[in-house]
Amino acid sequence: MNPITPGLAGHKGLRGEILLQLKKTQPATAKELADVFGVSANAIRRHLKELEAEGLVQYGREQRGTGAPTFTYRLSANGEALFPKQYGEALTHVLSFIAQANGREAVREMFAERFRVQAERMRAELVDVTIEEKVQAVVELLSQQGFMAAWSAEPNALRLAEHNCAFQAAAEQFPEICAAEAEFLSEVLQSEVTRDQYIPDGCNSCQYSIAPKRGHEES
Repeated sequence: MNPITPGLAGHKGLRGEILLQLKKTQPATAKELADVFGVSANAIRRHLKELEAEGLVQYGREQRGTGAPTFTYRLSANGEALFPKQYGEALTHVLSFIAQANGREAVREMFAERFRVQAERMRAELVDVTIEEKVQAVVELLSQQGFMAAWSAEPNALRLAEHNCAFQAAAEQFPEICAAEAEFLSEVLQSEVTRDQYIPDGCNSCQYSIAPKRGHEES
């Protein structure tokens, strides 16, 4: 269930793990990070201070319940830039050109075709395997593409999370990309797929709930 995480050049060991954890759960306090890694909060603060000096993290005050505000940490813009954005502005410009020339429906069709080819290939490879094995295969594919994907089991469904968006700038302008991805997941997993968290809306991750299709629940 563990994600395949991108390399963070020059930030190995605990410091690199702190950056990865902030990417997944920001904002976080030093104590919360200390609990994750089983070290003291002071040890975490030393690393955070060094990461702040490098311009990779920033802190601020956050009100959590009653009492005084607490210090929380999150990635700075430079910290976010450490994580892969494979397509960036170039893809956005290309999609804008396609939309202007042929309409936004052409953008949707382009991504639908890309995901359709991937779905057909994966479905052929994932015959007679469990839903968990299918989700794991999807997680590995997405992580290889820079999405920092992971999955977990819940009482009545599985949950797939993407902690990084490899084409966030394009997705913010062309949500057709995300709609095509959801259809891809439904096709490969042969399941009801519902997105309930969305990075362009300000969430830390895109998250999907995966449940059996209606009428196909296991008896």
